[in-house]
Amino acid sequence: MSALIDYLSCALLWLGLLVKAPDLIRHWRDPYLRVICVFLGLAGACFLLGAPPTVGAINDLSGVPNLAAPLTYASVTAYGASSQVLVVYWRGGPHVHRTARRWIMAYALVLVGIGVMFALGDTPVERRTDLDTYYATTPFIAEMIVLYLAGHLAAVSVTTVSSLRWARQVHGWLRAGLITLGVGSLCGAGYSLTKFAAVIARWSGRDWTELGTTVSPVAAGLGAVLTVIGVLIPLTGPRLTDRRRERRTYARLEPLEHELDELLTRRALRLPRPRWSSPATRLVWRQTSIHNALGHLDAFFDRALYERTLEAAAHTTGDPERAEATAWAAVVAAAVAEERTHDPRLAPAGEPDRLPDPAPGTALLPHIADELTRSPLVAAARVRTGTTEGSTRA
Repeated sequence: MSALIDYLSCALLWLGLLVKAPDLIRHWRDPYLRVICVFLGLAGACFLLGAPPTVGAINDLSGVPNLAAPLTYASVTAYGASSQVLVVYWRGGPHVHRTARRWIMAYALVLVGIGVMFALGDTPVERRTDLDTYYATTPFIAEMIVLYLAGHLAAVSVTTVSSLRWARQVHGWLRAGLITLGVGSLCGAGYSLTKFAAVIARWSGRDWTELGTTVSPVAAGLGAVLTVIGVLIPLTGPRLTDRRRERRTYARLEPLEHELDELLTRRALRLPRPRWSSPATRLVWRQTSIHNALGHLDAFFDRALYERTLEAAAHTTGDPERAEATAWAAVVAAAVAEERTHDPRLAPAGEPDRLPDPAPGTALLPHIADELTRSPLVAAARVRTGTTEGSTRA
């Protein structure tokens, strides 16, 4: 079951890496993007290399007992270091590249040390889950174990402190991501500390192997999951916010499109409705249809009605933006009714008294749609227009 969880975790992390791969190909010079991809790749490698079946397969295929151990230790150490490098690039600053290079160089030396110590040591008996405690007193192997645990503990400790400290200075999705990243790094520190405790106990003649084989993997798995989630939150959170805003704006524009629906259909002004499209595409489709209709109604906008309604709404609401939206809503409702009864064969008696800016901006459209359904001034404009139309037809 543990191996299955390891493989599933690896698959999910590498799926995230696969999703980011196109961005990396297009923007391969972006160091932040490169670090994210390395981070996801190393996180998946930790789960893959740490799974007991993988450990056995590496040892069997290589013919070197316990070769999987330094590979796993190297991936865990590099993963811890990559999280700190990611935070360095994440935060930015005047010396970001220099700081990142120092971290990379320092941990490159740690990785070299792990390899050298393993080559100098002797591990003839294969240990798939408890190599740390089994060889805790073996020359060079003990130094290798201490080196990787100390390196990992230092990286995740610095990441924890820097993330939580920075989280106090920011807000929103970034703050949530930093807190999650800090908690995940703290769990990662629990992995190193429990391993250290088991190794030190072995030095003292005690057997705390269970601590390193049961508690440490749980801390490592939980820490990796939380750390990756913390990194992904600021990347995906704003997109989720944008999608929710686009859906809400799309829904808010429905009353305005409904007001213009007959005109859009009769004049064939509506674009084909997109299918299986994103919220942003649907929103642009609805905004474009509305702008097409408003452009057609340009000649029917009543400036006097706009100014009267604007003055009355400003007096009633005390909100200039809402007053403007109410005035436009009244003008649009009146223009739709006038255009519907207008005889195109009749030439206008004179130049119409148009508004100086005949088209409301896209940002104002949702507010206009709101006022169409709730403003009594718009309802009154509809009644007056309907009465005028009835008198004209009579």
